[in-house]
Amino acid sequence: MSSIKDTIKSVTGQGSDSQFAKGHEAPVSFQKSVPGKQHDMPGPDPVNDQLPTDEGGYQLYKAAGKLAGKKTLITGGDSGIGRAIAILYAMEGAESTIVYIPEEQRDAEKTQELVREKGGKVTLISADLRNQQACKNTVEKAIEAMGRINILVLNHGTQMMQETIADLSEEQWLNTFAVNIHPFFFLSKYTLPQMSRGDTIITCASVNPYIGRPDLLDYTSTKGAIVAFTRGLSNQNVDKGIRVNAVCPGPVWTPLIPATMNEKAQKEFTSPMGRPGQPSEIATCFVFLASPDSSFISGQSLHPNGGVIVGS
Repeated sequence: MSSIKDTIKSVTGQGSDSQFAKGHEAPVSFQKSVPGKQHDMPGPDPVNDQLPTDEGGYQLYKAAGKLAGKKTLITGGDSGIGRAIAILYAMEGAESTIVYIPEEQRDAEKTQELVREKGGKVTLISADLRNQQACKNTVEKAIEAMGRINILVLNHGTQMMQETIADLSEEQWLNTFAVNIHPFFFLSKYTLPQMSRGDTIITCASVNPYIGRPDLLDYTSTKGAIVAFTRGLSNQNVDKGIRVNAVCPGPVWTPLIPATMNEKAQKEFTSPMGRPGQPSEIATCFVFLASPDSSFISGQSLHPNGGVIVGS
């Protein structure tokens, strides 16, 4: 398979020195710690607040006040897609509380700095969401800080590649479910009682349950569970005017990639568009689903995956 760099050049007709190629090339590299840290990632930096132009460069995300006055709780908000969501939400006028684990303190503080640069207000909460009481405490702290929660973004997750089911330990299987799906239930359960018509819950799933990725069996299974959870929770709340939807990203350049993927997977880390996506390109879906623009959408999944055709 050709490298991402060569693929980008063939698709765009641009050389490797173009802004587009530099901004979308994912180098093969590795981080020693899990979860990955955004401040330790090799270049290029993930893009948080810009989108590609037709000419292959970048343009600043154009905000329109779509979330003015809204209060949002974002899990995994320290880096990657979560950081981009917090930044775009700030640009759209929302106040945020972001949740992260203690090891990600430095990244969380950087996100706070970037949100404030956009004129936004953000509260930081460090918590291990595998713990039920920690989920309850997180919701209570967020409501105390912001007054209420209008938008619940369930974005956090973990993964670790294992080629076969024989290689996948029981401990890893249980931990992946404890991180990736159980907190979605607890946080939704504790947040919903104070939600009202017009409020939203947005989950982050993945392209993987639609394609059945074999080397991420546990992760893929939890992401399929998230899609089912989203549909069922939507059906419970749609008559109350509370919408629940999912975003199912394809390959995106985030700290998970160098921290959890082997060399082969990183070399193949691309899409039909000839490149991986950037966090900003996924975050726009979270803006859409949180805003009145998606007022007639619930129980659905958006697929920012670079052109992979999937069943809905």
